[in-house]
Amino acid sequence: MSKSNFSFLAEHWAFLLQDARFAEKYALGDPRAAAIYARRTLEISLKWLYRKDSALRAPYEASLAAMIHEPTFKNNIKQALFFDIKFIHKLGNIAAHSDQRISPEESVKAVMALHQFLGWLARVYTRGSAAPHEFDHALLPKSDAHAKANIKLILQAKDEEANKAKEKLSQTEEELEKIKAELAALQKVKEENKKTIRSDEYTESQTRELMIDIMLREAGWDPRAENVEEYEVTGMPTEKGVGYVDYVLWGDDGKPVALVEAKKTRIDPKQGQRQAELYADCLEAMHGQRPVIYYSNGYTTWLWDDRFYPPREVQGFSTKDELLWKINQRTSRKDLTAMKLKTEITDRYYNMNAAASVMEHFGKKRKRKSLIVMATGTGKTRLSIAIVDMLMRAGWARKVLFLADRISLVNQAKRSFKTHLPHVTVSSLLDEKEGDARVIFSTYPTMLNCIDGTKKDQTELFSAGHFDLVIIDEAHRSVYQKYGAIFDYFDSLLLGLTATPRGEVDRNTYRLFELEDRQPTYSYKLEEAVEDEFLVPPRAISVPLKFPRDGIRYTDLSPEEREEYELQEEFYDKETGELIEEIGSSELNKWVFNKDTVNKVLAHLMENGIKVEGGDKIGKTIIFAKNSKHADFIVQQFDLNYPHLAGKFCRKVDYSVKYAQSLIDDFSIKDKDPQIAVSVDMLDTGIDVPEIVNLVFFKIVRSKTKFWQMIGRGTRLCEDLFMPGEDKKEFLVFDYCQNFEFFSANPDGYESNAQESVKQKIFKRRLEIAVALDQAGDAQELSSILKDQMHAVVSTMNIDNFIVRKQRKNV
Repeated sequence: MSKSNFSFLAEHWAFLLQDARFAEKYALGDPRAAAIYARRTLEISLKWLYRKDSALRAPYEASLAAMIHEPTFKNNIKQALFFDIKFIHKLGNIAAHSDQRISPEESVKAVMALHQFLGWLARVYTRGSAAPHEFDHALLPKSDAHAKANIKLILQAKDEEANKAKEKLSQTEEELEKIKAELAALQKVKEENKKTIRSDEYTESQTRELMIDIMLREAGWDPRAENVEEYEVTGMPTEKGVGYVDYVLWGDDGKPVALVEAKKTRIDPKQGQRQAELYADCLEAMHGQRPVIYYSNGYTTWLWDDRFYPPREVQGFSTKDELLWKINQRTSRKDLTAMKLKTEITDRYYNMNAAASVMEHFGKKRKRKSLIVMATGTGKTRLSIAIVDMLMRAGWARKVLFLADRISLVNQAKRSFKTHLPHVTVSSLLDEKEGDARVIFSTYPTMLNCIDGTKKDQTELFSAGHFDLVIIDEAHRSVYQKYGAIFDYFDSLLLGLTATPRGEVDRNTYRLFELEDRQPTYSYKLEEAVEDEFLVPPRAISVPLKFPRDGIRYTDLSPEEREEYELQEEFYDKETGELIEEIGSSELNKWVFNKDTVNKVLAHLMENGIKVEGGDKIGKTIIFAKNSKHADFIVQQFDLNYPHLAGKFCRKVDYSVKYAQSLIDDFSIKDKDPQIAVSVDMLDTGIDVPEIVNLVFFKIVRSKTKFWQMIGRGTRLCEDLFMPGEDKKEFLVFDYCQNFEFFSANPDGYESNAQESVKQKIFKRRLEIAVALDQAGDAQELSSILKDQMHAVVSTMNIDNFIVRKQRKNV
């Protein structure tokens, strides 16, 4: 075998050797093929890493972008190595999905970066293997026009091989134990080898060529265009008065819109701030327009629009259009504190106060992050619409991103924006990946994929400067920990919305929004909303049985334990709605899947829950189930006890149910079944059904954020719920898993009055009349008719029903 820079892989990493050598082989002769092979090798190696290293948390999906940006991986490698990985990824994407030319210089750099990464992998994860040598350019095969590979066919063959390999994977228990032992040994080797990792730096010239060039290309700039590199300026405070700007980016009118000052990777780019500022002075004097200032060492890039904001770190460059927008804002931007909220969007006083606080925070205080804490049901989405409208009218926001964690919430927010801002174009990334709408809606995973995507012209789908405002629906720490790459990437104003009470918001969340602990930009509590009669309060009803939680309270947990609890609550399979099983779940399973337990829970609900239609029917109810199987079991037991309701009254609603959204739509209609929705994740947040009067917690909740979101399902007002003039005043919470005790929440108690239905009242009145007639000895025929009517009612009772069963002897 011929010599190769990747020969060190032969002993322990043979599964990577062939593709790595292909990348090396084509670096000079077919740069596009080399870039694709380098990316492919990176992806295979990262998949191996996530399978083998238990310290890495599996990303939300197995895409290369998700693996690269997963915090447990990204935060534990050196910055230089992380950029090598990003460079391979980005260049590979350009090579595979665009017609842009890939130069031999770029492909060689990708192969060098791959050598760095695989060298790190080998040093950290193997003991005593052949150490990789310094990269030797002499080992690169010379260009051969006839040696180009058919990449499409090769990759297709490789994928087929991988699929066949997957089909053959079937380990026995012994093999699994062997793997566990290997993983333990691997962790030990990893910790020992970490100490020997070397760090490489790039010169200023290499920084520009390898790192900054590709970021400029992603934003649609050509770093090799005329007058871009090493542009000469006059007016510098030097002996000759001449300087050379590393990059100048030009508008179509021949005026500079930005400059980039490049520094070596080992130098803090802030050391170039003053030099960049002087270059901006020169360009402004020469061309009559002050450019936006960037200074970067390739790893860290700073943006300074010094006519309005102090410098801030950014993740990439803005497009020409975005930079022109920033320059035009210098003269067109209005005073936010003078902007008035449109009362046709919302006229509630607290929303007006909240909007005014945000305007002051963004405007007068020049802050770029705001956090609003408002009780569920008080109109956070409506408030966000009003704020977007104010920012757009003031010339502060042109494009907005609205992020939520569920498809239903994305769709709901989009509908609200269309209703209240009909003149503003909107688009959901769930429906279309490209769109020039002014307000874009997305889930977090979808946006992460789109950040890594490209347009038809192969520029970034969304550059770092694409959005002027990003709105986070239900902002809390676990969202940032899983999807923080989104907020780090976009250079925008940030507006967080949360229903978690101000005192319960994690202090790390406040830090993320650059706020003092317990000092959000604005807050409006549940108690205030109830006092103002905008919401109704929860009432905790005594339940006949509870699952013990070992006396643990949320306030007793350490910060690390709280973080674990919060993250566990977020680990849902978005397709099935299943939660990852918790420690000790076997005991809980025995309890929640016990037929007697479920029947008692249902009986207590049906007897003591708030009822409608004169007391004949239980009001709209959500039962929060542990998982999909648990929900099935609850519905099954309900149908066994109420067969006359034909399986429509109580329904499971989770991601495993086809057309689940249609069930949610039916549940949202006052007079339509289902009346009871057994929810696994789907109705925990975001659902807005004012008629809900009963919530049943038949699951352990670990996240305080999630707990208050779930409570919020019942807080909406509902006029004329029981009859004209008789409105909803409260809702009941049946808590079977000591969630209130765990979170130290103490809502007012509720004593059931065993509300009589109209049918019960009629039956009792007939009985009273019949008894009275018998005692008087009159109208025996009428008495007999009444008795026959009562007998007919009793004879149709299902003696297996859990409510009837207690009175089976009398029946």
